[in-house]
Amino acid sequence: MSTSRRALLGAAVSGAAGAAVGLSAAAPAHAASWQQKWAPTATGDGLGAFETVEDDRADSHPAGHPHIYATGDNWRFNMHTVDRDTSADRQRQEVTGLRTGSSGYLKWTEGQTWRITYSMYIPSSLRATTTFTHVMQMKQPGSGTSPIVVQSLRRVNGVQTIELNLPIAGVLVGRTDLDPLHDRWTDVDFQIKVGDGTAGSVRWILKSGSTTVIDRTKTGVDTFLADRVRPKWGIYRSLGDTSGSLQDTYLLLTDLRGYQLV
Repeated sequence: MSTSRRALLGAAVSGAAGAAVGLSAAAPAHAASWQQKWAPTATGDGLGAFETVEDDRADSHPAGHPHIYATGDNWRFNMHTVDRDTSADRQRQEVTGLRTGSSGYLKWTEGQTWRITYSMYIPSSLRATTTFTHVMQMKQPGSGTSPIVVQSLRRVNGVQTIELNLPIAGVLVGRTDLDPLHDRWTDVDFQIKVGDGTAGSVRWILKSGSTTVIDRTKTGVDTFLADRVRPKWGIYRSLGDTSGSLQDTYLLLTDLRGYQLV
């Protein structure tokens, strides 16, 4: 990753406390601030950076193993058209959670506010679809639970877009064109206050180089089901696309960082 991209992420975090979800720009000196809780590296931690790894759960494509692995400074997620999840109408290559040690991981619970920053590389082969293609999710751990937050590549009236949705709240946070973000690094800054009913809030920022592509905040929304909220990254997509966009592809992530507002 270039020095300029690292500097951009560092500046975004250091100036974040006053702009954090729910905080006033005129916050007093003793106001809450972001504390870094998670800073893995692909070279040092590999897949040990995550709570779980969901690599071809149905063992549908042994020749493609591993689909998820560390390479240089990046985590790579490969998706082939023949890959299938345990539900055969979809594909999934994802990692979950923020591991802090051999047996420890961060738990995002009701009332807490968390922030994730990272960079993602979306190649032009990873296209938006008419059905779901998620590249980040927030969910309650456990089988059969509904997604709380999804960052998705969605085709809208024939146009490729990237969007952030809150499915349980029924809220579209924001959406922007995907084409300008293909084949380059995009910086992601995501914040969430974990709250039930109308007690939650989120902020979603995408930057391409020094340009802010989108910066959207939603307050008074539902961001909690039960137990805790757990992040997921990778490629999770439906096979029901009608645009012909499904092809062999991949996703790269780097510089993952996790912060808690304390």
